[in-house]
Amino acid sequence: MLPDAITNVVSVDALLVIAAYVLLGGLYLVVVPLALYFWMNKRWHQMGKVERLGIYGMVFLFFPGMILFAPFLNFRLQGQGEV
Repeated sequence: MLPDAITNVVSVDALLVIAAYVLLGGLYLVVVPLALYFWMNKRWHQMGKVERLGIYGMVFLFFPGMILFAPFLNFRLQGQGEV
């Protein structure tokens, strides 16, 4: 009964558009920035010039999502432990 009430208020086309916006927003703000963070963490010391340029371009393109996760991720090098 609930889906009929929702479709009476909002058309199916509008629901599809909203779902597309949520999907693309999730990809832009969550999925791709996390993938970039983990790619950079894995390949930082082995990247070539072209790969690094491409990664920097992607960081610029997906900057809002990168800012969302920056406070929570720590990619500092692991030390040798206590001396």
